[in-house]
Amino acid sequence: MDAIVMAGGFGQRLGMGEKPCVELLGKPLISYVIDTLRSTKSIDRVFVAVSPVTPKTEIMIQERYKGEVQVIRTFGGNYVGDMIHAVETAETTGPVMIIMSDLPLIDAELIDSVIRKYREEGKPALSVYVPINVCKGAGTRPDTVFNKDGKLIVPAGVNILDSSQIRSEQEDFNLILDNPKLAINVNTVKDLQRCKDLLQCSN
Repeated sequence: MDAIVMAGGFGQRLGMGEKPCVELLGKPLISYVIDTLRSTKSIDRVFVAVSPVTPKTEIMIQERYKGEVQVIRTFGGNYVGDMIHAVETAETTGPVMIIMSDLPLIDAELIDSVIRKYREEGKPALSVYVPINVCKGAGTRPDTVFNKDGKLIVPAGVNILDSSQIRSEQEDFNLILDNPKLAINVNTVKDLQRCKDLLQCSN
């Protein structure tokens, strides 16, 4: 399975320049996601989708990964349109993982477990969610909340789609995980500090 890291957002709330390039313990935010994907047996190729507002991200990826991670330029401004363009440009076949660039706490075991669940369920698409109480416990305030059978859940920024049906609406399995590592995507300075604390504790 290929993976596309979406890195087209500037990250205005964080206010530290291009968000994928913001350093966390001396390493760019996006590199946590890329390095995890590259260490995962289930993932083949890794692509990064950039936009006109993330030119430094493109340069940094090219310098850091020397062509082993390919950059795809999108038009920016429309997440779904950019994602479709990235999938078609990458010429992926079969399922493809779409993941946000601001999830520095994810690990290979988590990625593998999501892919295993996708294959077990057998639906074209899978979306990962976290219960809202897990977000509150992690000290984050989510922007988007859904009601699933009376339970409030928050999208985690990890999805798997069938690339052959990328322009169609796909039947979707909602995978709800009580995992705090998925609860923190970096939108604010407070989120960045929280990730720093957690990463230092785990080392």
